[in-house]
Amino acid sequence: MAELKKIKELLRYLNLNSTYEKLEDICADAEIKNQTPLEMVERILLYEANARKEKGLLKRMKIAGFPYNELNDNFDFNRKGFSGITRSHVKQLLQLNWLEKAYNIMFLGPPGLGKTRLSVELGIAAVKAGYNVTFTTLDHLMTLFKTAEIRTNSSRRLKQIKSSDLVILDEVGFLPISRQEVNRLYEFINEMYMKTSIILTSNKGFEEWSEFLGDSIITAAILDRIAHQCEIFSLNGPSWRLENRKTILSM
Repeated sequence: MAELKKIKELLRYLNLNSTYEKLEDICADAEIKNQTPLEMVERILLYEANARKEKGLLKRMKIAGFPYNELNDNFDFNRKGFSGITRSHVKQLLQLNWLEKAYNIMFLGPPGLGKTRLSVELGIAAVKAGYNVTFTTLDHLMTLFKTAEIRTNSSRRLKQIKSSDLVILDEVGFLPISRQEVNRLYEFINEMYMKTSIILTSNKGFEEWSEFLGDSIITAAILDRIAHQCEIFSLNGPSWRLENRKTILSM
């Protein structure tokens, strides 16, 4: 027991906390399997490494701030009238090669076609692959900019967003923004340019952006930077939500 206590003290000193908590179970299982000292050391190191990977994953998922962390596999690429992206496209995107080159992705189209859902699927895959990801709507991003100087939480969140490998900027064009906010959007896009990948979703086609942003020159500058290294998917079709709407009344 004295040896066990001494080893646990060393584990705690070395911050091998997961192994510290499970050392008795690990030793008992190793004894049953008649493992050699080297096998025992390997077992401890693997256990600690896997525990740290899991904690890192949970932390990155929390920081990402996805609207949901689990996706069902019922996205119907073949439903009637739907076009703009295929299952094959998504499989290629899930390989995440574009992230290494700071490429962007844009999902454009009317509401209810799965733009946010596809963005979150790619974001979750990136988190699981070890990348730092953050999700935000454009409206929330503007709120962060406006409150960063007076709220510590806003300032901290902005730093997380700007230090991410991937930023998912959702709902661009859903709500009107002021001229000052347009300038902040340009500054943000320019700061991310060629350094951080952006997945952007919008219900506006490019021809509508000047009206939405209110300035053709700054619109051109924003789109020029986003679209320079970018895969653009223009989705079309009926709203999935309306097709699958639920009712409280029985027929």
